[in-house]
Amino acid sequence: MSITLTQTILIVEDTPSEMELMSHYLRDSGYTVVGAVTAQEAIEKAIALKPAVIVTDVVMPGMSGFELCRRLKKTPETAKIPVVICSSKDQEIDRLWGLKQGADAYITKPFTQEQLIRAVKSVTL
Repeated sequence: MSITLTQTILIVEDTPSEMELMSHYLRDSGYTVVGAVTAQEAIEKAIALKPAVIVTDVVMPGMSGFELCRRLKKTPETAKIPVVICSSKDQEIDRLWGLKQGADAYITKPFTQEQLIRAVKSVTL
């Protein structure tokens, strides 16, 4: 008999349709989802909620997902939370830069439900 704890995933995405799609994929797979539209909101929610994983877009108003990742990894309360960057930037240099900022995984849009869940699971094991 195994007891599974519902893991909370924080999604940082400023496009409503993308937020909806990711939320649906994750909820469908048994995760609890919390959304943030800006990087600043994401930092506040990450500190307050301590999610299992943060999935962030790169291109957002104000602070980019790369900068958000850097900030989260430098903040003691959020430094250990795995970050998955989910971006339409699909060049190898973008992926490498994302990982250099501290991201634990990088997936590109468009993605399948399987790709998103695999990325989330890969950073929580």
